[in-house]
Amino acid sequence: MQTAATASRSDQNRALSLSTIAFTACFAVWTIFSIIGVAIKSELGLNDTQFGLLVATPILTGSITRLFLGVWTEKFGGRLVFSSQMILTAVATYLLTLADSYTMYLIAALGIGLAGGSFIIGVAYVSRWYDAGHQGTALGIFGAGNVGAAVTKFVAPFVMVAYGWHGVAYVWAAGLAIIGVLFFLLAKDDPELVERRRTGAKAPTLAQQFAPLRNLQVWRFSLYYFFVFGAFVALALWMPHYLIDVYGVDVKTAGMAAASFSLSASLFRAYGGHLSDKFGARQVMYWTFGFALVLLLMLSYPPTDYVVQGKDGPIAFSTSMGFWPFIAVLFALGFFMSLGKAAVFKHIPVYYPKHVGAVGGLVGMIGGLGGFILPIIFGAALDLTGVYTSCFVILFGLVAIALSWMHLSIQAMESKARGPELDRLPALPEMEEIHVPGKTDMPRVLEDWRPEDSVFWEQKGHRIAKRNLWISIPCLLLAFAVWMVWSMVVANLPSIGFDFTSSQLFWLAALPGLSGATLRIFYSFMVPIFGGRLWTTLSTASLLLPALGIGYAVQNPDTPYLIFLVLALLCGFGGGNFASSMANIGYFFPKSEKGNALAMNAGLGNLGVSVMQFLVPIVITAGVFGTLGGQPQTLTDGGQLWMQNAGFVWVPFILAATVAAWVGMNDIADARASFADQAVIFGRKHNWLMCVLYTGTFGSFIGYSAGFPLLTRLAFPEVNAVNYVFLGPLVGALSRAGTGWISDRFGGGRVTFWTFAAMIAATFGVIFFLGVGSFIGFFACFMLLFFLTGVGNASTFQMIPVIMGREVPRLMPHLSVEERKRQIAMESGAITAFTSAIAAYGAFFIPKAYGTSIAMTGSAVGALWGFLIFYVICVAITWLVYTRPGGLLRDIENGRNTAGATAQPAE
Repeated sequence: MQTAATASRSDQNRALSLSTIAFTACFAVWTIFSIIGVAIKSELGLNDTQFGLLVATPILTGSITRLFLGVWTEKFGGRLVFSSQMILTAVATYLLTLADSYTMYLIAALGIGLAGGSFIIGVAYVSRWYDAGHQGTALGIFGAGNVGAAVTKFVAPFVMVAYGWHGVAYVWAAGLAIIGVLFFLLAKDDPELVERRRTGAKAPTLAQQFAPLRNLQVWRFSLYYFFVFGAFVALALWMPHYLIDVYGVDVKTAGMAAASFSLSASLFRAYGGHLSDKFGARQVMYWTFGFALVLLLMLSYPPTDYVVQGKDGPIAFSTSMGFWPFIAVLFALGFFMSLGKAAVFKHIPVYYPKHVGAVGGLVGMIGGLGGFILPIIFGAALDLTGVYTSCFVILFGLVAIALSWMHLSIQAMESKARGPELDRLPALPEMEEIHVPGKTDMPRVLEDWRPEDSVFWEQKGHRIAKRNLWISIPCLLLAFAVWMVWSMVVANLPSIGFDFTSSQLFWLAALPGLSGATLRIFYSFMVPIFGGRLWTTLSTASLLLPALGIGYAVQNPDTPYLIFLVLALLCGFGGGNFASSMANIGYFFPKSEKGNALAMNAGLGNLGVSVMQFLVPIVITAGVFGTLGGQPQTLTDGGQLWMQNAGFVWVPFILAATVAAWVGMNDIADARASFADQAVIFGRKHNWLMCVLYTGTFGSFIGYSAGFPLLTRLAFPEVNAVNYVFLGPLVGALSRAGTGWISDRFGGGRVTFWTFAAMIAATFGVIFFLGVGSFIGFFACFMLLFFLTGVGNASTFQMIPVIMGREVPRLMPHLSVEERKRQIAMESGAITAFTSAIAAYGAFFIPKAYGTSIAMTGSAVGALWGFLIFYVICVAITWLVYTRPGGLLRDIENGRNTAGATAQPAE
């Protein structure tokens, strides 16, 4: 018999992913009137009351139907009910285009409201696939489908401009229908329904399913959801009107600001589920209500003028919240509301595992009704008081009531426990059934860390290591994006009015590489000194300085060149992060998995360069942040660019990654070491030889990434290089991630040797095609170079632990077996980080070499000949020291099957 506890991981992932996609599509359809409603109002000549009823009808029906859809899901299964609901909603969305009267529009809106009921279907269906300890995370991920509202706000306007509001309805209806059919074909019946059919058991009656609704606790949960979800919907609808009236912004800016709130109140729901599993849903609710009280108090305070009678006469001053602070506080409120939404629905399957549909349906219905009722109350309060912030006062009172009721209920539960029973209660007793002290807590410092112990690894270590890895990866991706974003900014400075020479531009392109490489030297030793969690948090947060600085500096053509030099140096913060990130992640994994973990961390982190070069050309062509992001710059040809978006676009992601690193990562006590302990590597000759080889691979990758856009533009001005340059870093990053197995099989030394040989040939090809003026040949040879740098990144780092595995026993024979293992791990990690620091200077020297060569000869060919000669030196070192007969790695690699060295792919 398959149950939630025994369901396979693939079946669980299938159910969760399909449900999340379906819910996102449904939520996008449910909020379709937020965009097309304006066009319909104009077309029908509706007054405000008629328009309000039309927009609110889907919210109302979507809320009420949750109760019945939840019950039907319990009885018939989520696969059938979810598919049917989506197809029926798609039909209603299509019929909206055929309506020819206001009454018919309302009837179609009733059908569209079915989309809102999808939430409880997914909750009832997904919860049956997971045990109590993982339902919070699963339902949090599913609930993040609320982001469908933001999808509609971002995408639908473009469709409507091109094809009218009918086009939006056609596209949304077709998409939902397709997803509904695919869900029925691909999804599986949940384990409980399968077991019920197998045993012939009858489905629960309506009376049985509705029985728990007599419990006061269910209605208390409903009040919580009335705020965290209902107020979210209400504020999403109310904010555009509020921002236009209070701050005088235009509709476009108000819409973007409201969309940012919708994003924060949706995307972090998955994280709220994770926190609920870790700390308990009740603790997350305390966080939600506690922070919401503070934030709502700030939002509730209206602009006020004061006159104080001072010693020398009246002293007048005023208080008010500016537009930017308001958006920031609203974003933070959305974040905690998203955590609360996940925490509320963490409770339900724990307390009512057999009645998720009915209980969840009631809670979801009341929460949805909040989205219908609260805007009406907001309007009435505004008319009654004339104070715009009255809406936040109402929400403040609602949160105060919910927090008080929750706390008094918990105290009442604690008062029933006496003696040993009270001692056994966790800090937050409502979650007693799933809270296991010592197991569900998350210690920051791991005093006991034994990844090589298979039992420890399977029971505890694997989960913790994976969590740290998956937080590290986006932090490193953002670091690479910010480090290399200057290459895209520099390429566009002349076109937006900055009168810098080619030499000055190449200096700006090269300086992030110089500072990043220098910082890596120091970052290499920071993790053992400060701990990985603290250092990852600080180093990620430091990326805000260059991101914000770029956003402001490029808006004024009179910004001094010195400011740009400083910003270019600050971008090096991103370059420094790699050394500490790789050193940190290496400590978490056993030898058998270290290579793959470092491959994931480095490879996906490297993708930040390609992501940046793909994303920046898109975001700088539109006012993504509205008036929040400043005015566009006028191009020399009369067009417009929002160059500041190249910096601003990373800010919200950096903030999220910083919080995630601080909350979710760990320090390893055994990984602590002083600088003096690590400084032993400076006396190892192989440390310096590997610096040379890794400079040839990663130094080439990052240097070519930094200089490729500008070199291509100068060498082939007739080609729009911005559309292609992101492919180079993408090829290099993916080849590193996908070719590590070659070094595992044939040996890092041999792969490194042949990689450099091929790089010599590819560089000669670049020189040849640059001379004959063939862009296709030039581009193809550069893509080959990028591919080879990725292969070499993996192979050179794979060599390091093998080399130290032979050298440490020879140089330090007095060490015990355990001490030797620790010394090898420490020196390998330190050398890995230090070589990455030295190699990163390639990001400076390659662009600078281009600039010097062009200044002296009028062409970059001279620099390319210099690179070719350097690769010849690398081939010679690899052969003479490591791979020739008698070389250090010759015997190991020739007899290699499952050799004891661990592949540690590079950047």
